[in-house]
Amino acid sequence: MRIIGRSLASFGRRWQSLPRRRRWPIIALLVIVVAVYSAAYLLDEPLRRYVEREVNHRLTGYTVTIPKFSLHPHTVSFDLLGVTIVQDANPRVPFADIQRLNTTIHWRALLHRRVVADVTFARPRLHIDLPELRAEAKSKVPLKDKGWQQALEAVALDLEVNRLQIIDGAVTYIDQRLFKPLELSHIALVAENIRNIESPDRVYPSRIHLRSDVFEDGRLRIDGYANFLEDPYPGLSAQVDLEQIELDYFKPVTNRVNLSVRKGTLGASGTFEYAPSVKSVHLDKVVVEGPEIEYIHTPQTAAAESARAQATASAAKKASNEPGLELAIDRLDITKGRFAFFNRAASPPYRLNLTDATLTVENLSNQRAQGPSTIRLSGKFMGSGQTQASATMRPARAGADVDLKVSVEDTEMASMNDVVRAYGKFGVSQGQFSLFSELKVTDGNITGYVKPLFRDVEVGGDQPGEPKTFGQKVRESLIGVLAKILKNHPRGEVATVVTISGRVDQPQTRTWEAIGGLLRNAFLRAILPGFEVNRAEKTPEAPKP
Repeated sequence: MRIIGRSLASFGRRWQSLPRRRRWPIIALLVIVVAVYSAAYLLDEPLRRYVEREVNHRLTGYTVTIPKFSLHPHTVSFDLLGVTIVQDANPRVPFADIQRLNTTIHWRALLHRRVVADVTFARPRLHIDLPELRAEAKSKVPLKDKGWQQALEAVALDLEVNRLQIIDGAVTYIDQRLFKPLELSHIALVAENIRNIESPDRVYPSRIHLRSDVFEDGRLRIDGYANFLEDPYPGLSAQVDLEQIELDYFKPVTNRVNLSVRKGTLGASGTFEYAPSVKSVHLDKVVVEGPEIEYIHTPQTAAAESARAQATASAAKKASNEPGLELAIDRLDITKGRFAFFNRAASPPYRLNLTDATLTVENLSNQRAQGPSTIRLSGKFMGSGQTQASATMRPARAGADVDLKVSVEDTEMASMNDVVRAYGKFGVSQGQFSLFSELKVTDGNITGYVKPLFRDVEVGGDQPGEPKTFGQKVRESLIGVLAKILKNHPRGEVATVVTISGRVDQPQTRTWEAIGGLLRNAFLRAILPGFEVNRAEKTPEAPKP
């Protein structure tokens, strides 16, 4: 208190020492400052109501609540505090909340005789869930026509927004409560020169910088340029980098397409351009480490799976060589992977898998002018069969254009017992399975062969205590005898060659040639489902005499 007292006394002496002609300007200035701040205080509530009313008038399908407005004359700025946004179709949980939204006059723009604003979002949080996405999908008004840009202008009191900044933002997507949410955190975004006030001589004049954490350990960086005034929607060209993105978080999304994804991390780097005249993604490299990916086929989802396959094929044909759409990956590497196919529709259900898998794809593109893509795959089929596959692909309007070679050697057949029982109706206790194939697809037509080979097979391997019908016992006995008698190789091998030809969406084998070869070698239908005789087997032609 003594210090304050001495300070006031000192100020009083100095004030008394000032000439009277100098005191009046100071007094006038103090009066003006008090008046300005008093007016600002009185204007806070009317301006809050005005901004809230204008924002909600311009938005469609969403409602904004602004609890507090604070005007700052000394910085020619104002804050909106505690802003919340709710989707009208799902008002229970806010779609977004913003701790502070600041609008400040952009002083540099005044030099160009323009009055524009800088807008800063401090700690914005977006909360997205599945019901909100479904409501948005059902809406008759597209998202781009909801009025978000007009609402942002209302937040800035209809000043033109030229610099947009996000500090410590977050986006959380919750699909199902059983899974971990998809989350971007610590988002930092700066978008400058939105209104192109400085008019630099370039296509994308506005600078964009974004940094974010992805899930727990992942990182996202985007650096590039945008044209926010491009019609009918803004254009963006940027460099993107992804690091250590955990695939396990995407379960809610992948489960919908019968894919189970566990473990594994994704990294990628490249460029993308999205504008009304062109859409392109060019990734220099994509690296996926340690993924476990399983496709699950069930009777309940069979129709949906078929529809998705047709839609995917149609989309691939449409994208192939599309002039305004460029997709390219220079190199894709998947290491230490595990791929599986689980068929729950079979009796008994079975699982096929490829472990210790390594996949390399080079020069993958939807443009034929970029040249062919090469694919190399290696791993262990069912944990024991040494597998090598290679393919050359070329984009084609009429369909896939592919040359494929596959070899699988010395797979322990005990691991395939469920497969054999599902398609051959008998079990195996031991033996080795190999497969060799070459296929060529041109303009939607497929030709080639599949050669399965079996060695030292012994019938058996049924589940303990499983009852057998008399027919099953007779069948297994007959197959066991034929396996010993009808061998075509001194080492105890049985084999056949199945010729494949037809359209790629419905390949047909030479049915009776395949059946005859398999009968001679005693293993009718012991071929993997992907190469089994399909519709032609149901209505076979009579064999030629």
